[in-house]
Amino acid sequence: MPRNEALVEKKTLEKRRIHRMLGVQPSPTVLGLDSKPKFPIVEPDPGHTKLRLSNEGLEAIKRITNPVAAVAVIGPYRSGKSFLLNQLLSLSCYEGFGVGHMRDTKTKGIWVWGTPIELDINGVKTSVFYLDTEGFESIGKSNVYDDRIFALATVLSSVLIYNLPETIREADISRLSFAVELAEEFYGRSAGQDVAFEPAKLLWLIQRDFLQGKSVQEMVNEALQHVPNSDGNRNIDQINQIRDSLAIMGDNSTAFSLPQPHLERTKLCDLKDGELDPVYVKKREQLKELVATIIRPKIVQGKPLNGKEFVAFLEQILEALNKGEIPSTGSLVEVFNKGILERCLKLYNEVMVKLHLPLPEKSLQNVHENSKGEAMKAFDEQHFGRHHAKRSVSQLDVEIEKVYKNFVLANEYQSAKLCEALYSRCEDRMDQLQVLRLPSMAKFNAGFLQCNQSFERECVGPSKANYESRMMKMMGKSKSLFIKEYNHRLFNWLVAFSLAMVVVGRFIIKFILIEIGAWILFIFLETYTRMFWSAESLYYNPVWHFIVATWETVVYSPILDVDRWVIPLGLVIAILVVYWRCYGKRKHGSRLLLPLYNNNKGGSSRQRTD
Repeated sequence: MPRNEALVEKKTLEKRRIHRMLGVQPSPTVLGLDSKPKFPIVEPDPGHTKLRLSNEGLEAIKRITNPVAAVAVIGPYRSGKSFLLNQLLSLSCYEGFGVGHMRDTKTKGIWVWGTPIELDINGVKTSVFYLDTEGFESIGKSNVYDDRIFALATVLSSVLIYNLPETIREADISRLSFAVELAEEFYGRSAGQDVAFEPAKLLWLIQRDFLQGKSVQEMVNEALQHVPNSDGNRNIDQINQIRDSLAIMGDNSTAFSLPQPHLERTKLCDLKDGELDPVYVKKREQLKELVATIIRPKIVQGKPLNGKEFVAFLEQILEALNKGEIPSTGSLVEVFNKGILERCLKLYNEVMVKLHLPLPEKSLQNVHENSKGEAMKAFDEQHFGRHHAKRSVSQLDVEIEKVYKNFVLANEYQSAKLCEALYSRCEDRMDQLQVLRLPSMAKFNAGFLQCNQSFERECVGPSKANYESRMMKMMGKSKSLFIKEYNHRLFNWLVAFSLAMVVVGRFIIKFILIEIGAWILFIFLETYTRMFWSAESLYYNPVWHFIVATWETVVYSPILDVDRWVIPLGLVIAILVVYWRCYGKRKHGSRLLLPLYNNNKGGSSRQRTD
């Protein structure tokens, strides 16, 4: 059997032993059946400043339906991250991640071991990925690029192994400032609420040659102590602020040390466990057990992510980190809050579109304030971040005000449209009342009141005040004009009526009392106006008031409106008169007629003489 195949077989058996020890049920791909066990999920752009997705590897992750967790190793360039991951996975350099001094292709971006290990975590079957990241401070890269790699690994992982050679330097602590800021924004939520996403377990891993003296935990604690600053140096204040802020992650971190595996580091990939330092092998196994015990599924807003959701989460982070020239916690918060902001804005809009416009301004404002309050409350319950979230809150407020402004404009338009229609209807009604066949003040007043009440009741919204002013002017003018014409038209009608009744009483009905009454009315109207030189003087006479009251009683009442029936009534009366003239006279004789003279004293047999 060739040497490489023997190594693969040995490592496969070793994997099975580790799985049995950890209580893991390996999938077929874990046993070496995957054709491509490692692949990049994030790659640098050509300028090596920003990051981009590698879709080839993400498609495999999307198919995972279990909750997922990620173990990421970060650290300086050539600090042994890839070798450490291979050791955690019980893989040789030939099987696992490429090691810098062994392969021409070094780690660029972030690579994932494509065969997730399935662990039973608190009764939940979880798929665990191991992530290898590009090292810090290598040649040809900017610090901004390193920050993006660090931030991405910090947010994605469930366990973040900070791999440091020899000791902890000040630069290593300063680099944690971004993780600390993320912790303050995303992890420090109020008690009783779901956190935005749970922080990664920070594992300080110190690899050094000599383990005598202080323990690694003591070394970490000492490195995080305040730096004396008697001179009030601003830079030292910032350094100490980072140390204070690390207390947020204090309950979520631990420390571990690994001795040197072998003095000849360039030959590590070819050495078997029996050839490595026994202390190293023992500590390595302890590290495996430690990592296995602290792994938890990746949880976002109280929900563990499956493969598809994990990839969507990764896309959000990349979008945020690539936004602007320098990645910031604020940009992360904005991107994570983007979807929540859109949902809250939709919630506000759904309430507002149900309104039946137009509405009074106060009513619309009340609905707006209530809906805005509900949207803000939903955003407050779901949003990411604490400090930088204020910008997202301001943005939501601005977006809501924009939508509200559109509703205000729509309300004004609908109000103007409705009030204009009501105004035009009332104007037409007033014009109709001006040209009544039989003028009636009671009918005009009834129409005037009805129009005014309907306008007051139906015209709503911001245009009401303006149209109310127009209505008052229009209706006042119409009423003034009607009153001015009313007496003149009634006078003319009465004159015409009296003459018509003279003709009817004398020639048609031949009823002298009708004729006499008509002559009296005609003479009164004409004589009074001639005596006082104007018809207006008649309108103050009590007799005229009696005539007007009688006219109003006859012409209009809530039950009968003569103006509507004047033509049909005229035709009916004409037919009755014609009928009576043609047939009624023959049947009943002329008993109702007053004779002009009667000369029957001498008897009817008296002969006439010439």
